Amino acid sequence: MSVRLTTAQALVRFLAAQHTERDGVRRRLITGMWGIFGHGNVAGLGQALVEYADVMPYHQGRNEQAMVHAAVGHARQLNRLCAQAVTTSIGPGATNLVTGAALATINRLPVLLLPGDYFAAHPADPLLQQLEHPVEADVSVNDTLRPVSRFFDRITRPEALIASALQAMRVLTDPAETGAVTLALPQDVQAEAYDWPEEFFAERVWRVRRPAPDPEELAEAVRAIRAAERPLLVAGGGVHHSEAEAALRAFAEATGVPVASTQAGKGSLRHDHPADLGGIGHTGTAVADGLARTADLVIGVGTRYSDFTTASGTLFQHPGVRFLNLNITAFDAHKLAARTLVCDARTGLEQLTQALEGHRVDPAYEAEYRAGKERWERVVEAALSADDPSAVPTQTQVLGALDAVVGETDVVINAAGSLPGDLHKLWRARSPRQYHLEYGYSCMGYEIPAAIGVQQAAPDTVVWALVGDGTYLMMPTEIVTAVQEGLPVNLVLVQNHGYASIGGLSESVGAERFGTAYRHRAADGTFTGAPLPVDLAANAASLGMEVLRAKTVAELRDALAAARASDRPTCVYVETDPAPTAPPAEAWWDVPVAETASREAAIGARERYDRQVAARRRHL
Repeated sequence: MSVRLTTAQALVRFLAAQHTERDGVRRRLITGMWGIFGHGNVAGLGQALVEYADVMPYHQGRNEQAMVHAAVGHARQLNRLCAQAVTTSIGPGATNLVTGAALATINRLPVLLLPGDYFAAHPADPLLQQLEHPVEADVSVNDTLRPVSRFFDRITRPEALIASALQAMRVLTDPAETGAVTLALPQDVQAEAYDWPEEFFAERVWRVRRPAPDPEELAEAVRAIRAAERPLLVAGGGVHHSEAEAALRAFAEATGVPVASTQAGKGSLRHDHPADLGGIGHTGTAVADGLARTADLVIGVGTRYSDFTTASGTLFQHPGVRFLNLNITAFDAHKLAARTLVCDARTGLEQLTQALEGHRVDPAYEAEYRAGKERWERVVEAALSADDPSAVPTQTQVLGALDAVVGETDVVINAAGSLPGDLHKLWRARSPRQYHLEYGYSCMGYEIPAAIGVQQAAPDTVVWALVGDGTYLMMPTEIVTAVQEGLPVNLVLVQNHGYASIGGLSESVGAERFGTAYRHRAADGTFTGAPLPVDLAANAASLGMEVLRAKTVAELRDALAAARASDRPTCVYVETDPAPTAPPAEAWWDVPVAETASREAAIGARERYDRQVAARRRHL
């Protein structure tokens, strides 16, 4: 039996019938489709979404990149067990997807991209927005998505969709392969009718596997842990994706092995758990980085070992340090010449805990890291607290005020600027999903659309997007989407009149903060000290948000409490005292400095760089 439908209609019906299942719980895979319509998708997918509005929810975005960010935030909140699709026109609508696709793939998060494409039949060449390549006539702008997609296909015939759609679902639901998946859809093919086999639209369940470790690898791992005197576990985002937090807690409590976390892994243990040391790496805590330097075995669980985590190869300094990596992808498990446990994080941790029964770290080591944790907690409290409620708050005091307001399950979202460093060091995560930092791609503009995606995934959860002025100016337009969808996201807009993070980095590498502030330009080309007369709070209000302005610590506390109680999108706007109050970096990060220069700032920065880079190790 067959059903005659257009390719676009068939795709929408197919997507509505896909499900995931893990641990016996079934979920809809594609929970909705984001779209901005133009030529290339309006007559195809646009018509199909009208035809099947009862089975495929549609969400209207304002920027194609932001739609991908919203879908990524949604998938992360739901532990990669659900995803959203994004459709665009051809031309700039399609190329605007590239940044979001890179973010999704780098962070191992599923999103389905459905950009329009040129006419497969080439009845008119060139058409509006078509890229003409002199020697490759089949190239379109969508080919820019190939390197940032985990699966890519251009559907040049209706029947070609059958195999490609199934492959797309396989990749989206495979925890070892997932990322951005792109099906480029020529606009004539979208509208072309075909007799589709009914089986294509049958309910289909994609089981998300929990592969167990190889017995020999497990035995080796157990021997390595038993032999270690100063083991340290590094929890990455894979702990959350696997829902392995309870298994990690059981492992830490049974063995006494301390746990430090990457940006993606923070919250794997509650902040007040005795074994939780907080963040690790360039933005890590003093206690975590101190132990990392003396660890003889580093147990990585679900981490990619980015340069921030390893302090660009300078952090793990024990002469005999070895690595044991538990990861569902062999690609990540083999990093740093490690012993490997290629398996699901929860399954692997459970089996490790069972196999290590009776083993525990030396009591002196446990006492050492617990004392270090207590010392660091005093540093955190000093950075977050504010003695004078009438004072202009610093950035860390903004975090302190928010810390006092959030509930156990609130979600705090951030991605770029100086806030990620402060949050990684100082935020006291109370639940596994509370700390939502996108730092694989560190993409400015992620926070507001991601908050929308998270709010869609968890309607009863209070969601906070923390945004600096630089990030806000990148992508504020999705505020309108939150208003349209009736999503009560909270925006904390921190105004410091420039790129504070990059300004500090610029100064440290001898670039003298050039081009990192929002200031008036004088007639001679230099920048004056006066900030620009820009009112970002008024801008947020003009886009439909309720705006609460806070000038002091006391006003900030009241505004945050009011925002949390609100049932509509709300912005808390605060200008901060620029004086740095966050603890300094505990580890290095490699940003190459000019090898030769005439200015003293760059000469001194190069001298410091040469001293730091000498500590780099190749862990082989």
